[in-house]
Amino acid sequence: MRIALEAAQAAAERGETPVGAVVVDPASGEVISVGANGPIGSHDPTAHAEVVALREAARKLGNYRLSGLTLVVTLEPCAMCAGAISHARIGRLVFGAEDPKGGAVVHGPRFFEQPTCHSRPIVVSGVLSDESSAMLKAFFRARRGR
Repeated sequence: MRIALEAAQAAAERGETPVGAVVVDPASGEVISVGANGPIGSHDPTAHAEVVALREAARKLGNYRLSGLTLVVTLEPCAMCAGAISHARIGRLVFGAEDPKGGAVVHGPRFFEQPTCHSRPIVVSGVLSDESSAMLKAFFRARRGR
């Protein structure tokens, strides 16, 4: 999660919402890829941290299926990212701060609980949530000028 937080900080420094993600092989502990939010700079509405990390991991491994791997992200994934996580066959999702407004794992549609979801990761929430939440709050407070 510390690596994901560093990626989130880098996103904030570029003016992007501070969300970071890391794909890890739990068997070896190897970090396969790191992603940070980038929709503004890349002009790509799908360039959420999770999607960036999943794309890079799939490219590096030469396989769109990332079975057995862990995705660590600083913020609860949205519906788009939850769909990508399911399609990638991620084995475990670890996230920091909950997102009552835009999250889709423990809030909103609860994507992985839907009968149409074909692959459900093990979900662990609340890891370093205070740090993740504080970074997001500081970012938006600064943007609002307060």
